[in-house]
Amino acid sequence: MHLTPLSGRPAVLPLALSCALAGALPAFAQSAPQDLTVAQVAAPSLTETVVTAQRMEQPITDVLADVTVLGEEQIRASGAVTIGDLLMRQPGLELSRSGGPGTATGLFLRGAETRFTAVYVNGVRVDSQSTGGAPWEAIALGQIERVEILRGPAAAVYGSDAVAGVIQLFTKKGEGPFTPYVGVGAGNRRSGRLEAGFSGQSGAVDYSLGVERDVSRGYNSMPAGNPDRDGYRQSAASGRLGWQMASGHRLDLTGSYTDMDAQYDGFAPGLDDHGLNRLTTLGGTWSAQWTRAYSTRLSVSESQTRYETVPSPYLSKTRLRNYLFQNEWRHGAHVLTAALERREDRLNNPAVNPWDTALDQGRHQDAVALGWGYSADAHTLQLNLRHDRDSEFGGQTTGGIAYGYGFAPGWRVTGAVGTAFRAPTLYQRFSEYGEPGLQPEKSRNLELGLHWSRGDSRLGVTAYRNRVTNLITFGAAGPCGSTFGCYENAGKARLQGVTISGAHRLGSVNLGGSLDFQQPKNALTGKLLPRRAQRLLKLNADTRVAGWTLGAEWQLVSHRWDNAANTSRLAGYGVVNLFASTTIAREWDLLARLDNLGDRQYQLAGGYATPGRTLFVGLRWTPRR
Repeated sequence: MHLTPLSGRPAVLPLALSCALAGALPAFAQSAPQDLTVAQVAAPSLTETVVTAQRMEQPITDVLADVTVLGEEQIRASGAVTIGDLLMRQPGLELSRSGGPGTATGLFLRGAETRFTAVYVNGVRVDSQSTGGAPWEAIALGQIERVEILRGPAAAVYGSDAVAGVIQLFTKKGEGPFTPYVGVGAGNRRSGRLEAGFSGQSGAVDYSLGVERDVSRGYNSMPAGNPDRDGYRQSAASGRLGWQMASGHRLDLTGSYTDMDAQYDGFAPGLDDHGLNRLTTLGGTWSAQWTRAYSTRLSVSESQTRYETVPSPYLSKTRLRNYLFQNEWRHGAHVLTAALERREDRLNNPAVNPWDTALDQGRHQDAVALGWGYSADAHTLQLNLRHDRDSEFGGQTTGGIAYGYGFAPGWRVTGAVGTAFRAPTLYQRFSEYGEPGLQPEKSRNLELGLHWSRGDSRLGVTAYRNRVTNLITFGAAGPCGSTFGCYENAGKARLQGVTISGAHRLGSVNLGGSLDFQQPKNALTGKLLPRRAQRLLKLNADTRVAGWTLGAEWQLVSHRWDNAANTSRLAGYGVVNLFASTTIAREWDLLARLDNLGDRQYQLAGGYATPGRTLFVGLRWTPRR
């Protein structure tokens, strides 16, 4: 979703979007069945701001990156069970999952591996030093109020991992009078949800607290394997506390906790395997406005991920600590930023089997980052430079340049180049399959964009090419301690494509959608990367009728390959979702959602089924004054 508000002739959007989609449908029809899920797209407000692009609050008019923002109403109306289900409906995003909610989940942004997207919860970095990337299956969607998705490399701002982009998740922030809420929901497969919480503000203090419990009997996720149901149980909580200590000085404390117990079908038949995921985040930030031009932000945070399997024994724990001191100077059309940052990672994999080798390793990265932004009249320019020094492999310097030009009323063209890197995980370097001499994976990205907007209508086209070198793959036995195989810097990837997205209001109906043409390939073999499609089409519509909000979503995904050799094919698929919501009493809101209307059978990972038709009905009480 492209969030550059501009103005122009409204007839351009429907014509351009219709032509693009009409041309794409025949291509999808060759590989996808005829059913249908989709991006919740809304035209942005001119006053809307984002914080992910430059790690500071910015008006959307100053943002040059390709960004999507999802608010509380969009998240709630989505009816999604997991954060992965929500994100896969957005432009340029795909999902792979080995079963139902809570099982191993991969999220591909612009065709890149999960580990190439940096993920934050309330500004707290989340990552696994075992698998690499955020543990998406351990993040509770019910606690999330806002999502910001940044596409394109951002290592010059965030350091390691931001090769394909950044996704930032925010829990609820307190404001206004004390407001409690209670929600209940139920669906097929004995699914249920219970949530409660409150938020508000009293003088200089604002606060929020939320808890939830989700359960489901599940379904048989591996029909050709164990003939059992694979359900899940999830408990989650989050809280935020803010204190306006004095004029221009604010202290924020955040915390979140998720505990997921999900059944899955492993390699041993007949076992009732469980994957136990636990994620905790804690953060504290002091924001200070020293003068009209100069402000600082000092933050300290920690995240911990814990993954365990039973009865098949395995245990992995990652702790990530982060310290950030950011400075910001504003003068007229200029913004200058300077930041010092330290990141500390630790991985602990105890020996839970007699043949295991215990792993307990740590590392740290120290960084300095500079940024300069300029926005005046038709011109917007952003420059970023960052140097990270890792305690193990030395220094990495990354940079980015982006420029936007409003060449006519309602129109803007943008261009950007940037470099990024991802440090090897501690598991890739020090496990029995590891190689201590592994080098960081590196990338160079180029993208061009054209954007148009007027009122409730908008259209955006972005073309990109991202070349990844030093790609870490699992190869044959070599210098590591395993005879099964070793990690090595032996790969290259070429990620390129075009994303078209738009929104338009036709009478009382809101229309939105996106279309992705992409070629995520292994640059050495020319093969498509596993579980990634070449074409993605996502459409949505909603309207108000007699006090009800009624909506539909349609998602089409072309075929994918389940393996690197491109010999195991995953068929294309299409899914239709329907939803409806209304206020049934002054303080009661009702939401009903029917996913996979046609009960289509498809796979996101080879051998693992998806849920089929799913119904959920929720009721939420919130006092209104």
